[in-house]
Amino acid sequence: MAPTTIAVIGASYTGLHVAHSLLNGSVPNVKVVLINPSTSFYWNIAAPRIVAKPKAFPSNQYLLPIKEAFAKYSSDSFEFIAGTATGIDTASKSVAVTPNAGDARTVTYDYLVIASGSTTAASNGSVTGSLIPFKPSNHDDIQDVIEASQQQISGAKEIVIGGAGPIGVEVAGEIAEAAEQRGNNISITLVSATDRVLSMLKPSASANAEKLLRQKKIKVLNSTRVSGVEVSGEGSSKAWTVSLSNGEKISADLYIPTTGALPNNSFIPADLLDQDGWVKVDKELRVSSVEGIYAAGDITNNSMRLSFKAMEQAKIASNNLKVDITGKGDRKSYDQGENVMMVVPVGESGGTGQVFGMVPFSFMVKMIKGRDYFISKASGALAGTA
Repeated sequence: MAPTTIAVIGASYTGLHVAHSLLNGSVPNVKVVLINPSTSFYWNIAAPRIVAKPKAFPSNQYLLPIKEAFAKYSSDSFEFIAGTATGIDTASKSVAVTPNAGDARTVTYDYLVIASGSTTAASNGSVTGSLIPFKPSNHDDIQDVIEASQQQISGAKEIVIGGAGPIGVEVAGEIAEAAEQRGNNISITLVSATDRVLSMLKPSASANAEKLLRQKKIKVLNSTRVSGVEVSGEGSSKAWTVSLSNGEKISADLYIPTTGALPNNSFIPADLLDQDGWVKVDKELRVSSVEGIYAAGDITNNSMRLSFKAMEQAKIASNNLKVDITGKGDRKSYDQGENVMMVVPVGESGGTGQVFGMVPFSFMVKMIKGRDYFISKASGALAGTA
């Protein structure tokens, strides 16, 4: 009897968990085909420190080979395709894939899980042409992208960061701290469109963050938007002119945009997407109106795009897939809720956040996340055990 084939598009936190969950023996006679552009799993949670402080972690702590984590499974039950999904045909239940090497191919499936995640303007270079990898690059070049971004940041003297959400605050703190450790004198301006940084958190958390940022000599511009960016020069001689909503123009030798998430959806049929390009799912994470397809993680139209929310979705999608395949067990529903849980380091010495409705002390943020950005959990995420 032919195995039940599940194609999983995307090998970040969500896709990895789903793949391992289906292969752990709880579902008989299945084959998982995992499709991902990169052969490495990138612990991008630590990206602000990785790009700002090249010596903070050895690369083998945040870039881990995907295939090794699946070596225990037989070739009959698991296949990894290093390549890019280019289309989904829901009628024929197939995915078109362009491998990194070799000829284009078609993967047929009984069930499909879309876990392609999201990217950012910094990560894909769409605004500046320079890549700062807060997300995977969607190519098999992440090591080169990281090293190039590290060189760019370490060589910059005037930096403007657009956006004062968690990534903007974290990377500003890390860059400022790295410059201080090197004895460099640099200028960092953090531009916040809202009236306070970290506007999704309680005002006291925002106030704590702004205090820590100013202690690191970071200029914070609240209630100000980046209205335009002009780039001149090439390579290391690039220069940016950043126009602000208040009429001011700032010259910089590096501009880093940190606002907004962009869906990795170029291969997904338009009728599966909402008006903003995210995959439409129901409470059970089934793709609306299409049988046999699930989506989980950042790519869905669930608005809280946080790593721990992605893992919650991965567990629910895995459970419901198992029920579909085996006909046994209870189905589960996903509710992202209203509560925000977040810890935001501002360098290694402390930070702020919101946990169970409370704002943690700065030293607690240092202990929870500021020491190592949870990098010790990377191998567990890759193995599907985190």
